[in-house]
Amino acid sequence: NHVTLDSFKAADLVISLAISSKEKPDPSNLVFGTVFTDHMLTIEWSLEHGWEKPEIKPLQNLSLHPASSALHYGVELFEGMKAYRGEDDKIRLFRPRLNMDRMLRSAVRASLPTFDKEELLECILKLVEVDKEWVPYSTSSSLYIRPTFIGTEPSLGVKKPSKALLYVILSPVGPYFSSGSFNPVSLWADPKFVRAWKGGTGDCKMGGNYGASIYAQSEAVKAGCQQVLWLYGEDYQITEVGTMNLFLYWINEDGEEELATPPLDGIILPGVTRQSILDLACKWGQFKVSERHLTMNDLLTALKENRVKEMFGSGTACVVCPVSKILYMDEDLLIPTMDNGAKIANRCLKELVDIQYGRQPSNWVHLLS
Repeated sequence: NHVTLDSFKAADLVISLAISSKEKPDPSNLVFGTVFTDHMLTIEWSLEHGWEKPEIKPLQNLSLHPASSALHYGVELFEGMKAYRGEDDKIRLFRPRLNMDRMLRSAVRASLPTFDKEELLECILKLVEVDKEWVPYSTSSSLYIRPTFIGTEPSLGVKKPSKALLYVILSPVGPYFSSGSFNPVSLWADPKFVRAWKGGTGDCKMGGNYGASIYAQSEAVKAGCQQVLWLYGEDYQITEVGTMNLFLYWINEDGEEELATPPLDGIILPGVTRQSILDLACKWGQFKVSERHLTMNDLLTALKENRVKEMFGSGTACVVCPVSKILYMDEDLLIPTMDNGAKIANRCLKELVDIQYGRQPSNWVHLLS
């Protein structure tokens, strides 16, 4: 409900087009987040003048004061969303308002200025429209949209910034994992590293959450695993996997078939794909769907009793990613996701991708006019 009258307006957009367009990459061998489109959106804010007019201009380096608060104190946040080109050649965004909601919540938590979510969405749609030829002509690729919001306070005081910059860059992407889009991953679970904690910023999309995870990720790779399974608390709650939300499909303690994911208790990022999987599974109505705490003990017991059917991660970048193994306390726990045909993970993936690429009509998509 943080709507501010002091917001930029999409109607005020100033557009300066690039003189020439860069060559578009082959969608089949794109490396995630390494290629950028011709244009960017920038919107400046200051305490003195409020929001300036939004600008779409050729992609260019930023000029920042070396004391900018984003560089010293991590006063910044970002979002991740995608535009998809369907077989009908129409371009769709997937539930973009959920990203706008989350971005505004992150801004409040980061003490950055608030804005009108609908106005920002309109500006983003216009940017995608300007660079629409960069949306890959492929149903395994998409255009990744990265809204970013940074404090540009030119001072070393630890305080609410009096200057900020909201900008959006676009990057055509292929499948997130180099191993392909639906190969299972192995996880490294070590309680000595924590992604987020109660009262922290784990439920916001802030760079600090990600930068601080890179060391643990490299330790996971050293241990022969691909991703980190983040544990929390003395009971070793299972929280997230890498940069993804986590789902467990199992027979629970009461003998019920259940799809479970950790609740939004302040340490879990409220993922758009996570919410969409919960919504889909509730609509199917074929098994219990729960937001509940899950511990390593729950998982170990269930594995011993053959009650675990599937485990998978979910996120904008990967959509759905099955888990096949967890290295925990020097022991390999084999997760039978693929042995069971990854039925639920596959069904979630297929239904979401069909909506994203327009094969399945849905009010979750925002069509680019």
